[in-house]
Amino acid sequence: MQNNDNQKTYFIYVRSTGEKVPVTKEQHDSFYKEADRIRHKEQNHGRCMCPYRFIWKCDGDCIGCEYHAAGDITSLDQPLPDGNGTLGDYIPDFSKPMEKVIADRMLLEQLLARLRELDPEADTIIQLWKDHPEGISDRAIARELGRPQKTFADQMKKYRTDLRKITGDK
Repeated sequence: MQNNDNQKTYFIYVRSTGEKVPVTKEQHDSFYKEADRIRHKEQNHGRCMCPYRFIWKCDGDCIGCEYHAAGDITSLDQPLPDGNGTLGDYIPDFSKPMEKVIADRMLLEQLLARLRELDPEADTIIQLWKDHPEGISDRAIARELGRPQKTFADQMKKYRTDLRKITGDK
């Protein structure tokens, strides 16, 4: 006969309530395996300062933990060692100014309006361009429109010449 008094009781500590919830060995092992993985990763980056005697409290939710530290995370607002500004001051801004974005949008609308004047099926052509952002050949567009390829290519050449006048390109 087995002695039940000598069997180990497994639990998971719930930090938010401070309770120890009894669980099976499989649940315990699965939970703490993942929590240990997270804790080790955080310790390697200097973000976990949990003392060894409290490791049993670790649930892998580091953000809310009292032993969580900044570690190797650097803020863009942190002053540089030489005192000349912050890291954020030296990161280039690659975004276009809003005026340029608005001007580009207005030019696009102007070009599309002119294309609609030149070709009655311009909306179909525009939709084909939208559906193929990687690019679509004049031959494929002509096939979709049911026009001869050579005729369509000549028309597009005229359209492009006319549209270049609007943009100022030669």
